Amino acid sequence: MSEDPGFGALFQAAGVDGWLHALDLADGREIGYHADEPVVAASVFKIPVMVELCRQADAGQIDLSEPVSVPLAGRAPGPTGLSMGLDATTLSWRDLALSMIVVSDNAATDVLCLRLGIDRINATMAGLGLAGTRLEGDCRFLFAQMAEDAGSTVLAGFPPKPGPELLRRLRALQPLQTNRTTPREASRLLAAIWRNEAASGDGCALMRRILGAQVWPHRLASGFPEDGIRTAGKTGTLVKVRNEAGVVSYPDGRHYAVSVFTRSHDVQAKHPAQDRAIGQAARRAVELLRS
Repeated sequence: MSEDPGFGALFQAAGVDGWLHALDLADGREIGYHADEPVVAASVFKIPVMVELCRQADAGQIDLSEPVSVPLAGRAPGPTGLSMGLDATTLSWRDLALSMIVVSDNAATDVLCLRLGIDRINATMAGLGLAGTRLEGDCRFLFAQMAEDAGSTVLAGFPPKPGPELLRRLRALQPLQTNRTTPREASRLLAAIWRNEAASGDGCALMRRILGAQVWPHRLASGFPEDGIRTAGKTGTLVKVRNEAGVVSYPDGRHYAVSVFTRSHDVQAKHPAQDRAIGQAARRAVELLRS
């Protein structure tokens, strides 16, 4: 695997620390930058949740089309999907996964985690050889942990602009105390989905379709604006953390799993330079693999 020092300068210019891994799905060539260090997954952890859903469906333990009642009370907070809903509703397991990935729906994620089991998700990741990819809990768990670290007793008690002392003790920003992965393992999991190894062929096809429908164009996709280049992936955002792990597909039929994890040097609700750096780093990695 090549370790290219140019990534450090790219991340530094954006005011972030960064970690990266890219994998050519055809020949197995790799590019990495701190690719084996544990990183905060943020909502990238939703990919392992989706994998477990498809594997349990393959085993006949869950019917993806089964209607699931989702009450209004007890939903995880969040800015999208069922977290913003005003009424109780019913969706299938498959559509809950769609909302979880496409708009990063926290409430849908927690309904899935409750049904699938965090321990089973972790066991599946270990069985796939991804021992560094581990969930400590669902979205409500993470938000409750953050509120506790901030000295609040309510789930939404985390301040919008935390001070440096709180940031230092925040467990949600410590990879070994929160949902985590490594850039290399995130890419390997995506590769398993694209190669029909993470679940059955039908299950992997469903996951590829869902990942390809993600609505956010400002991170990974920003590095590949050309017509004909397609991206599929999952973002993650948490305080100073902005990530995306996905697959870039070129018109010549070559596919590249790319995982970029970043942490800003300050706290901003909007950080366009950090978002752009994800696309820029991904583009640089893919161009190196194509050269």
